[in-house]
Amino acid sequence: MSRSYGSIKAIQNISFNLASNEIFGIIGPDGAGKTTLLRILATLLLPDSGSATLKGFDIVKDFRKIRSMIGYMPGRFSLYQDLSVEENLEFYAGVFGTTIKQNYDIIKDIYIQIEPFKKRRAGDLSGGMKQKLALSCALIHRPEILILDEPTTGVDAVSRTEFWNILARIKEEGIPSIVSTPYMDEASLCNRVALIQNGKILSLDTPDRINESYSRPLYSIQASSSTYILLNELRSMKWTHSAWLFGQDIHLSLNDQDSIAVFENDAVKMKNILGFSRIPAGIEDSFIELMGNPDE
Repeated sequence: MSRSYGSIKAIQNISFNLASNEIFGIIGPDGAGKTTLLRILATLLLPDSGSATLKGFDIVKDFRKIRSMIGYMPGRFSLYQDLSVEENLEFYAGVFGTTIKQNYDIIKDIYIQIEPFKKRRAGDLSGGMKQKLALSCALIHRPEILILDEPTTGVDAVSRTEFWNILARIKEEGIPSIVSTPYMDEASLCNRVALIQNGKILSLDTPDRINESYSRPLYSIQASSSTYILLNELRSMKWTHSAWLFGQDIHLSLNDQDSIAVFENDAVKMKNILGFSRIPAGIEDSFIELMGNPDE
């Protein structure tokens, strides 16, 4: 599928499939095309070209059927802020012709955490509580597929962890999820991920296989004084393929295997290097590498 806004190509020739029992992650920075893709799948936007089916139903021809079978959670909190927690849930249950009591079992693990605040206005909830309410509303009609647009953005670390634990339990109920996120560390919580940038999928596989495909020697380096000075120094060296800040450390990738001995010999002589060690690639390392080679 493809979709443009004027001259801006939001998504370009994207193609993937969703297994019946998986969490599928769409991983990429802001502006990569994640929201456009999910809004098309949720039948809120039309693609300029291409097509998609969910459970055999076409997103254009069968949009009414698809809307009844998906649970969609947009990136921005979109529930009625003046209604209470309970009133929001009752409203969304009614829209889909069901009740809280009828489908309480599917939201129980989530709802019990916010039930003590069921009379509180949705607009007065914390970020994490809002996300749990939004997920409860997306689940209340027992959907066949969940489509979640950056559900953990703007919430604290504990709430993020709780949210992903909930998604794992929902998957065991047989409900697959398509989840977008800008957080690279959340990729490991997905069964498969699509790394997306500038509207293109750079890689699509399990997180482990994506990391295993990283072929260059990779090192974590600690600076003895200025990390930024060392970063620029490393970037100027002939054996360097790329160097990036990762927290307090620098991740350095070498040009090839032949560069290892030369680098390690030079590194022990560089006064600004406190220590270094060979490391396996993580998903962020893989993403940075793919960004430098978008056609691969």
